[in-house]
Amino acid sequence: MWLILEPNQMVKPIPQNPSLLHGTKLVPSTIYVPHGKFLLGRVTFRGECTNKDISIIIDGTLVAPSDYHVIGEASYWLTFENVSGVKIHGGVLDGKGTSLWDCKNSGKSCPMGAAVNTWNFNSDNIIITGLTSLNSQMFHIVIRECRNVKVDGVKIIAPKNSPNTDGIHVQSSSDITILKPRIRTGDDCISIGPSTRNLWIEHVECGPGHGISIGSLGWKLNEPGVKNVTVKSTTFTKTQNGFRIKSWGKPSNGFVRHVHFVHATMIDVQNPILIDQHYCPLYKGCSNEASGIMISDVLYKDIQGTSATKVAVRFECSSKQPCRRIKLEDLKLSYKNQVPKALCNHVAGTASGMVQPQSCL
Repeated sequence: MWLILEPNQMVKPIPQNPSLLHGTKLVPSTIYVPHGKFLLGRVTFRGECTNKDISIIIDGTLVAPSDYHVIGEASYWLTFENVSGVKIHGGVLDGKGTSLWDCKNSGKSCPMGAAVNTWNFNSDNIIITGLTSLNSQMFHIVIRECRNVKVDGVKIIAPKNSPNTDGIHVQSSSDITILKPRIRTGDDCISIGPSTRNLWIEHVECGPGHGISIGSLGWKLNEPGVKNVTVKSTTFTKTQNGFRIKSWGKPSNGFVRHVHFVHATMIDVQNPILIDQHYCPLYKGCSNEASGIMISDVLYKDIQGTSATKVAVRFECSSKQPCRRIKLEDLKLSYKNQVPKALCNHVAGTASGMVQPQSCL
């Protein structure tokens, strides 16, 4: 059975209804998607909702239109705006991104594409568990302008050659927890944008993909910074990067500080540890100026495994704002059973315990 909703349809999941009241309390409410596949156009769930305890239980699969023009210019497929107390359990979201990726990879003029699932615009107290996101046109899950969000046990799947398919993107949000995601995609497994505070990430399985990235930052002059980020117990398998911080070579007032990357395993990762403050992915149109992003108080601890390149640790920091208080502790990385290299530019810090490759700080 197919449930067809028109593109751009606006849905208010739980309208204000006095019949829901028991005394002064509201009864928890549930939206249920049964087994089966349901074709779904662009949908926005918009609050504020009177009820603050709404569950969306998905046993089936929600499928985006196969024609990417239907939602490709809309930026988002499923959007949640200004809601509180919403829980999503299980289910599959199939973004049908293949045709758009083919268009992009051919060099043709194509829509940017739509993110599958977005929580933005002042949403809080959100829980997402057991969700599977397949083949999103662009980012799979976007957490933007949110507070107190927990994402637990999600699976994110897209081919390694699918462009701009970041697994989970966090930006302009605080008090976010991401636990036990399994991410295979064509871009960053998890990307962290400006104005992110108090982010905890644990037990990630990443690969293929571009690793876990803070940035890119510094595109704007007046840009809020990133602080208090912990990434713990992560496995990277044949990814482009492991832990990366990246910023454009442009003036900016932004910053990155108080970041802990701890307890990680690298399996044939091209750049296990990377700070790149000359980020310019297409190598054209770059200003070639020094990045204004200030990076400080970053810890890399208990990181082991194998690098796919000779340089396992690379700190390419800004000549204008050198990286400060970078700390390496208990690293053991190898390259083809050899000791790899570490390269440092414009960075100061310390190393302790066993550190391989030898520290360049």
